[in-house]
Amino acid sequence: MSSEQGANVAAEQKYQGAHPHLVTKIIASYVSHHNLAPEQIPELINSVHKTFDNLGKPSEPQGMLTPAVPIRRSVQRDVVVCLDCGWKGKMLRRHLMTRHGFTAEQYLRRWSLMSDHPLTAPSYSEQRSTLAKELGLGRGSRSRGARRPAAAAAPARRRGRPRGSGRAARNA
Repeated sequence: MSSEQGANVAAEQKYQGAHPHLVTKIIASYVSHHNLAPEQIPELINSVHKTFDNLGKPSEPQGMLTPAVPIRRSVQRDVVVCLDCGWKGKMLRRHLMTRHGFTAEQYLRRWSLMSDHPLTAPSYSEQRSTLAKELGLGRGSRSRGARRPAAAAAPARRRGRPRGSGRAARNA
């Protein structure tokens, strides 16, 4: 290490926090697993110190986000496209949570999208809607009530063993 670099290190503000032993462990671990030139070690130490100083402080807002595809083209007939990474699929909700850690609301807010922006491909939504209608899902109690009088007219069968089939009936 040259005397000029040593003077720069000495002139820089030393970390006065409560975690010097953690900084030492982090640096030792990093150096043991990576090849570093001796000149790079002071930079590494300063970087770790700055990181510890910034813990708990709000991060600086990132600049304008650039979508992977234009927003208009993110919803197509058969697929929806993730604006963060360009992933194409029928539904974005699971992808957003597993890949990016976002809820649907966070994703919409992040890209300044309307709350009714589709996160499911339109053709897939229609397919699921048709299936639900065929199965009779989503109908209120009125349609079920119309079917019940015919079923109610038939006498209800009792469940379980008939009475009198116990020991007393067998012993007699």
